[in-house]
Amino acid sequence: MPQIKLLCIDLQKEFSAPGGKHYKKRPGVDFIKHVLVPYLKKRDLKVAEIISDYRQPRPGDLDDSTRPGEEGYKSELSLEVKQFPVWVKCMNSPLWTRENIGDPLEEPGVPYQDPLSLTNWLTKVIGLPGEVDVVLIGLTLDCCVLSTAQELCFRGYKVIILEEGVDTYSGDSEEKEWILRHVPLLNWASSIRWEDLKTRLETIG
Repeated sequence: MPQIKLLCIDLQKEFSAPGGKHYKKRPGVDFIKHVLVPYLKKRDLKVAEIISDYRQPRPGDLDDSTRPGEEGYKSELSLEVKQFPVWVKCMNSPLWTRENIGDPLEEPGVPYQDPLSLTNWLTKVIGLPGEVDVVLIGLTLDCCVLSTAQELCFRGYKVIILEEGVDTYSGDSEEKEWILRHVPLLNWASSIRWEDLKTRLETIG
């Protein structure tokens, strides 16, 4: 059976903490911080992480947030479970990067796609398709988690969404449940409950 690799998407204070530009109350954030992370610490398991640098310029998207050096850019993922290096993206899909990405002292460049660098990062931090099943957590299920699931699936990874560890942008539980059970998400990922994931982690580890 393939190993499990957890990958956290955009668990940044801009989305997760009161005062953040895109903050909403989302139960998945508390689950990650207070249930998942303590469990992973106890078992010495690591989580890969993708975060965002959403400064302008970003053609097609007028948002300007998660600015490096500011509070909203900071990750909520505990250092004790975080695997480095972290991948920084500048659009919904992790394919997109830019000059000076994540650097608070330099002006960011225009977004461009860098599939080779993403491939190298995935190989180093996640592993190869077929060797690992990738379990996604983080924000948001209807945007960046969805885009990441799509990209990983296209690259040959088996993608699984941890149901308790994700939320939609709105934070609405009914919307989340609908997305988990329907296309388009089901084109690229399946889902798993926490108790079932724990069983699998304990079986293979």
